[in-house]
Amino acid sequence: MPFKSPFADVEIPDVSLYEYLFSGLTEDDLGRPAVFDSATGTETTYGDLRARIDAFAGALAARGIKPGDVVALQVPNTAAFIIAFHGILRAGATATTINSLYTPPEIANQLRDSGAIRYVTVSLLLPGALAGCSEVGLAADNVIVLDGAEGHESLLDLLSEGATPPDISIDPSTHLAVLPYSSGTTGKAKGVMLTHRNLVANVEQSMSVIKEERDDVVLAVLPFFHIYGMNVIMSVTLRVRAKLVTMPRFDLDDFLRLIEEQRITFLYIAPPMAVALAKHPAVDTIDTSSIRAVLSGAAPLDQSLGDAVKARLGCGMLQGYGMTELSPVSHALPLDRDDISVGSVGMAVANVEFKVVDTLTGEEIEAVPGGRTAPGELWVRGPGVMVGYLGNDEATRETIDADGYLHTGDIVEVGPEGEVYVVDRLKELIKYKGYQVPPAELEAVLLTHPDIADAAVVPHPDEEAGEVPHAFVVVQEGASLTADEVMAYVAERVAPHKKIRIIDFIPVIPKSASGKILRKDLKGRTAADLA
Repeated sequence: MPFKSPFADVEIPDVSLYEYLFSGLTEDDLGRPAVFDSATGTETTYGDLRARIDAFAGALAARGIKPGDVVALQVPNTAAFIIAFHGILRAGATATTINSLYTPPEIANQLRDSGAIRYVTVSLLLPGALAGCSEVGLAADNVIVLDGAEGHESLLDLLSEGATPPDISIDPSTHLAVLPYSSGTTGKAKGVMLTHRNLVANVEQSMSVIKEERDDVVLAVLPFFHIYGMNVIMSVTLRVRAKLVTMPRFDLDDFLRLIEEQRITFLYIAPPMAVALAKHPAVDTIDTSSIRAVLSGAAPLDQSLGDAVKARLGCGMLQGYGMTELSPVSHALPLDRDDISVGSVGMAVANVEFKVVDTLTGEEIEAVPGGRTAPGELWVRGPGVMVGYLGNDEATRETIDADGYLHTGDIVEVGPEGEVYVVDRLKELIKYKGYQVPPAELEAVLLTHPDIADAAVVPHPDEEAGEVPHAFVVVQEGASLTADEVMAYVAERVAPHKKIRIIDFIPVIPKSASGKILRKDLKGRTAADLA
């Protein structure tokens, strides 16, 4: 039997994302601060935000953008991103968000695959954007530079026209709102087709567990181009009429300064930020008393690290789970469940059911009364499941089965309260003499060492064992460690087959913008290779 959400199903409004977030603004809402842009020091109210979104949509429509068109958006977290993103959707077009760190060939690949006909960016990213556009034949006059650049229209240019937003009619259940790119469980990045209904549904579902409140002040540092930043941080916050404080990139000093100056109450983070919050001495120099809740997502968070953050900040700590292909949240840990380990990603959110399936037999794994299940792959079904991968029916069929379950590629166990524990990625398990060794488990052990600032573990080919665990370690500033010391530390805390056999010390662990360890960049490498 599938596992069910403990939360009552929520009704999903049959409206576009724009209507869902902005059509119900009250007179009181209009004057409320919606966004504080840390890059410019300016604040935008909900009333002004909606007016600018409408004007941006009208300007796009005046330039021929219509329902079914795709517009590329490569912009850091700013108020301008929010205006452009929702303006694209308000015009009936589909936004394909592009990673700010992408190279021109990566940009070109996404443009080619998505079929984008306009490009929205900022001056800092313009050289790469133009190179990528040139590669696919997208003319430079189709590139809008929000903060202005010679030869390109700016946000001010578009807004000053005062154009009326178009009168469009779309079906929220079929019309694509966004087209982010994801590698899924493995392989080349693919366009994830998410409808307005997918996004609206997931905000409603998320709010059943993530209890953001109207008076919260939310720090938005995780990128809006990633689904976590886009539909959890941005959309949930706007829906409850709280205040977003945007950061264009993560800088620890600025991050901490904004927590204190803006009296941040709700933090969305990824595990690397949890490491800093738990261990960095600078945290002790600022006032963090305003923080009432921290939610970690994008990668597994170990219980000891979560507990350390919770103890140091004196706030609620929760963890969530999701995928781009799920819009993204399928599981989250409620703030009021102190009886459940923060090492769990929590329960299924409203309207979600899931299975845990044995990867060898294909059999469904049943609940264990009072205990945890055997590990298996997590399959999820609910209204957030994507339509499919753009132009890739084969990959879609491999990911979503005939019963509508999305096969996540993550190995999980389920606890007695229906809470889920992520063991590891199906494709990243280390096979040591036939034993399965989860890298995330060893990384969690390494991070408990007071002199280790960060760590990653990957498989290393071995003639005898098949694969052995290979750890890359970042040492805390001022500390000194040897490989033997690290291996002995881990050996004392894990089963013999999980011992780390190779250690390399490096200055920084490579991670994606959303905080996931880029293990592919470490496999087969040494410290000398990464120097």
